[in-house]
Amino acid sequence: MEQQEEVVRVRMPRRGELLGEIIELFGASRFRVSCQDGNVRVCRIPGKFRKRIKISIGDIVIVIPWDIEPKDKGDIDWIYTRTQAAWLRRKGIVK
Repeated sequence: MEQQEEVVRVRMPRRGELLGEIIELFGASRFRVSCQDGNVRVCRIPGKFRKRIKISIGDIVIVIPWDIEPKDKGDIDWIYTRTQAAWLRRKGIVK
């Protein structure tokens, strides 16, 4: 029998967005995120996520860099579930 690969729908970064990993929690909905472009940014969570989701160190997120200070600051636009993050790691999209 042939093995079938599971189908996982995962939101991929769009133009101007980056994948990142939470490396430090600051409180007040602010986090230090290591992004795939090599920069470490202080990111905040906009109001749409703030009350709904718990974030911990090691979570994979999509970051939108700010127009002002784009190498240092950004907003978290998407938070991947553990299943989605595992899929991204298996495919080699996230190291």
